[in-house]
Amino acid sequence: MNELPNWIIKLEKEDLNFIKRFILYSGSLKEIAKYYEVTYPTIRLRLDRLIQKIQLNTEDEQKPFVSLIRTLAIDEKIDFDAAKILIDAYTHEGREDT
Repeated sequence: MNELPNWIIKLEKEDLNFIKRFILYSGSLKEIAKYYEVTYPTIRLRLDRLIQKIQLNTEDEQKPFVSLIRTLAIDEKIDFDAAKILIDAYTHEGREDT
């Protein structure tokens, strides 16, 4: 436990709090929805986005720029079309290994 995995480090505080709630409520999305005072579909969407973030950060540990762009798209800070254009341009320049 001396070193946290990279995927945990890249999560935002609110994501970590969501994971904590998920565990405390035994994975019950209905109970988590009650806690946050939102609908079940809202919690389901948030969980799906968190799963995507974790998958991307696990898969892209060697490609931090690509991981950043994908995370921005998942967080809806940029749209998916713009993310795809940026990733394609980056990949074609051969900088994926940095």
